[in-house]
Amino acid sequence: MASTDPPSGTSTPLDSAASSLGGNSLTSSLLRAKPYRFATQCATVDNPDPSHKDQHGSSSVPIYQTATFKGMGGQYDYTRSGNPTRSHLEHHIAKISSARHAFAVTSGMGALDVIFRLLKPGDSIIAGNDLYGGSNRLLTYLKVHNGIKVHHLDTTKPSTLLPVLTNPEQNVTMVLLETPTNPLLQIADIAAISAMVHQHKPEAIIVVDNTMMSPYLQRPLEHGADVVYDSGTKYLSGHHDLMAGVICCNREDLAKGIAFTINSIGNGLSPFDSFLLLRGVKTLALRLDKQQATSHLVAKYLHDLGFKVNYPGLPGHPGKEIHDRLASGAGAVLSFETKDKALSERIVGAARLWGISVSFGCINSLISMPCLMSHASIDPKVRKERNLPEDLIRLCVGIEDPEDLIDDLEAALLEAGAVRVVDEAGSRAKLERVRTAEETEEEDVEVKVEGEVESLIVSAPGKVILFGEHAVVHGITAIAGSVDLRCYALAESRQDGKVSLVLPDFDFEATWDIASLPWDQVTSSAKAPRPESTPDQSFVDVLAQKVVRGVDPKVVQSEIAFLYLYMSLSEHKRPSQTFTIRSALPIGAGLGSSAAYSVCISSALLYTHSHLPLPPSTSSAHEGRRAITPEQANVVNAWAFTAEKIIHGTPSGVDNTVASLGGAIAFTKAVKGREGGLDGLHGFKSIRFLLTDTKVSRDTKTLVAGVARRKLEEPDLVNPILKSIQAISDEARRCLTDSDMSRSTQLSTLEKLIDENHSHLVSLGVGHASLEAVKAKTGEQPWGLHTKLTGAGGGGCAVTIIPDDFSESSLTDLKAALADAGFETYETSVGGSGFGLLSTSRNASSVVEGEGGAEKTVLPDVARFRGAAAAELAAWAEGEKGWAFV
Repeated sequence: MASTDPPSGTSTPLDSAASSLGGNSLTSSLLRAKPYRFATQCATVDNPDPSHKDQHGSSSVPIYQTATFKGMGGQYDYTRSGNPTRSHLEHHIAKISSARHAFAVTSGMGALDVIFRLLKPGDSIIAGNDLYGGSNRLLTYLKVHNGIKVHHLDTTKPSTLLPVLTNPEQNVTMVLLETPTNPLLQIADIAAISAMVHQHKPEAIIVVDNTMMSPYLQRPLEHGADVVYDSGTKYLSGHHDLMAGVICCNREDLAKGIAFTINSIGNGLSPFDSFLLLRGVKTLALRLDKQQATSHLVAKYLHDLGFKVNYPGLPGHPGKEIHDRLASGAGAVLSFETKDKALSERIVGAARLWGISVSFGCINSLISMPCLMSHASIDPKVRKERNLPEDLIRLCVGIEDPEDLIDDLEAALLEAGAVRVVDEAGSRAKLERVRTAEETEEEDVEVKVEGEVESLIVSAPGKVILFGEHAVVHGITAIAGSVDLRCYALAESRQDGKVSLVLPDFDFEATWDIASLPWDQVTSSAKAPRPESTPDQSFVDVLAQKVVRGVDPKVVQSEIAFLYLYMSLSEHKRPSQTFTIRSALPIGAGLGSSAAYSVCISSALLYTHSHLPLPPSTSSAHEGRRAITPEQANVVNAWAFTAEKIIHGTPSGVDNTVASLGGAIAFTKAVKGREGGLDGLHGFKSIRFLLTDTKVSRDTKTLVAGVARRKLEEPDLVNPILKSIQAISDEARRCLTDSDMSRSTQLSTLEKLIDENHSHLVSLGVGHASLEAVKAKTGEQPWGLHTKLTGAGGGGCAVTIIPDDFSESSLTDLKAALADAGFETYETSVGGSGFGLLSTSRNASSVVEGEGGAEKTVLPDVARFRGAAAAELAAWAEGEKGWAFV
């Protein structure tokens, strides 16, 4: 083991002589105070112990090729415990790694084994799902034989670690990262993950395998890691003439534990290998500069031919911005896919200058197929689960002339049949990639079908439950109606093979490479253009574990629902699209924002994927014109129900039905001895309501469970309440649909029922002080209005009925009073249209009469849709021509 302080210039007798000759001492001192740059540090080996000087002044560190040392009480006694040559090496490694402690052992896997010995049975490790095969093998051994739990997660998404980190049953004591990963070159954010892990598990150890980068390009200890290890066989040595591993850390407790293990098991690096590794490190910067420059040329060459190339130096590489923040270069390893395993084997076999080898980091360029070589020990099923392509070819670039390397690679591609010559003019023949049969089939699938919609805006209303919430779980009828506060989605086509989801309300945007999505998880029934009854849970799990990008649970569920529907509805094509979804509804207030979202994505996908035909274009404004057939609405509703199941688990179907069909419905859940059903309520005029968002979050599942528990524990109390709520719902249903009832009688009846229903819900234990505050404020004079909680209760939203003769000035004053109390209000009407759509394509836009009677094409103001504040979305929609509604 060796410790070091930050390097600085060293003084010599010549320095004093120069000073005495009248040099500028201030300038000289400033220059000598500057730390050496990395290449200089590599080439300059400091003495770890100034008192230990070579008696002959050797330029190179001598090899102390001895097992024992004479004497008592000296610094060294037995080479297993320490050796001067190894001490020089360890001091040098610590210096260039920004570390206080460094250790040299017999191999990279030996280094990882030493680190793992810091664990004990019952501990849990979080590791990446794209790891070097040897690391995976050792983790499997720990899991099987040492009682240590291993969680392989997608470390490119820090949020995937949270469920394990925050699970009290998982004693996470170590997190193992690779970045870039081997062989897919995926990027993990060391800084973000280290901060998150240390927040939730302060004592957990962040370990980084830095072999792919070396200390020259990346120093993980500077980004929050606790332990870093490298296979010294690779870039540190650079010549593949020795086996070595190095470990670095800054924590004293970890250093003591690591030193104890190395001394105990005796895997410290031998003196001769220490000498060789020290010699290799001196040229690390020089070698990697050359290798990295050539790697950029090779990566661009393959990319320009049309291969999918994994290399952080290419624009558009996933995680490139993170990598550029962590590292000072892209490294000298890249991989690419051919889409054909046999073709990849032919390419590797045809290479001459590129040597076939499992390793990397050598001055000689190497080529390999990881799934047949370095990662062959990983079960094929596991490789598939981790999206490791069997056809993947890994290139490890050396210091040869880049032209020779590209010539040899080009010859191998030609011999294997991966490319063909299209033009022999010029110094280098022009080539094009030969598409595989699989790719040709995929391209056929992606051909646009007739009538494809390039761009579309859809909207869907929110909902309020006017009567019967909570009781609906126990078979009591609930009355729900649509509110004219809406969710809006803009679907736009693109041409880059990607699909994006943009959620401005959550400041979230994610883009996925369509080809990389887990299409093998989509079953034939899911791909059919018909609604499902139950989501495929294994498909949902794969999306949750491997694809989603968000951290906020609401965002994660929205992503999963979107991707599930996008992939399920992409049977005939896989269009490249961007979906931007905005809400004028208060999110999380119990007004059905998730159902409106579900209807928006299902309708946008069904129409843009050509499963449903667009209705005729129109010049009508936003006036509730019904032009979408009930048959189409039912298809949209069925897919929206699937999305709601993904988001909520076991939804009633009320919210998505209202958001799809509009109006009002009476819903009764089927329970023992009673049939269920959804019945539309027709024949009533829309009713004005004031919605008040308390901004108090609520736990719907807990509230529902509480009512169910009270029903079991206090049936004599709860059952009569449920019976009374059923009577209220029945009366409200008659009131809303009785065309002979006067408007004033209808409103007064609803006011009475609102008060009764609210009091029953409070008796069931789902009220909240904030809701009572809203009810009290709206009931005060001069307003004297009637209010009840809606939805789950326990916070959320309250609804207040507004009589027809209630003055606008009084309503303004009431809204101001509620705002002063900390609440947010929304004025709306109940019982309006269902989902609507507005084509933004010119061939389906509105045609109106212009000047002189000439026809004029009017396109929707998409820019205003993107930029308008949430409160202005409704006004934007009102001003657009061409809407069609259910």
